[in-house]
Amino acid sequence: MNYKELIVTAINASIQGGAAILDVYNNEETEVTIKGDNSPLTQADQRANEAIMAVLESTNIPVLSEEGRNIAYNERAAWEYLWIVDPLDGTKEFIKRNGEFTVNIALVKNGSPVLGVIYVPVTNDLYYGAEGLNAYKISRVGSYTVVKDFDSISSASDLLPIKEDRPFTVVGSRSHMTSETEDYIKLLEKENGQATIMSRGSSLKICMVAEGKADQYPRFAPTMEWDTAAGHGIAKNAGFEMYLHDANEPLQYNKKDLLNPWFIVKKAI
Repeated sequence: MNYKELIVTAINASIQGGAAILDVYNNEETEVTIKGDNSPLTQADQRANEAIMAVLESTNIPVLSEEGRNIAYNERAAWEYLWIVDPLDGTKEFIKRNGEFTVNIALVKNGSPVLGVIYVPVTNDLYYGAEGLNAYKISRVGSYTVVKDFDSISSASDLLPIKEDRPFTVVGSRSHMTSETEDYIKLLEKENGQATIMSRGSSLKICMVAEGKADQYPRFAPTMEWDTAAGHGIAKNAGFEMYLHDANEPLQYNKKDLLNPWFIVKKAI
């Protein structure tokens, strides 16, 4: 697999998905339906998924998307490579109009993410990384940008993580701070002193660690594989890892049960 070519394809797919989201965000009243798991779905999720799939189909790599989650495990289990896509991560943030939603695209090989792209349509920030190619952030990515090759975009990007002089920082969820998370933060404070808590929505929480703005992201609440795979791919290539909360083992993907166990994003051991 040529990861340089595939990451360019994923970047362009994420930008197309982001453009579809912004078209709804800026011009239409949001239509919300409730899925079987009680999570919201909007017309922006559906249109972004269509735009992303139209780009990724050229790779001939199968896709597991939040909007196409019902693929039988017997079929998925035979896939060496697959894309894992969340066309709009942070639908609640989209509905609240706070801008903290993302487009997530990951390439997974035998259960491990080897490539990740996260695009933030409202701020035009793009995070990306791939095995052997490091991880990067680039700003001012417009909705109609077309990336032609990996080297040109990476030469204009910042290599992650960006060093910062700051107190010990833990990133958390705007919507899902649990008592277990609060207890874990207290343990971290015993080791590192008073911790600053940074709140972010969607997969931006993982990006804050990969970017060097936070030290850890503990997640002791439910997430699905498409919520984390892209961020995991970026964090891995920035020197971090997404570990099971009770073991130094990384999260795995394309499981029979697509629900993630609890995890912690922190510096790779």
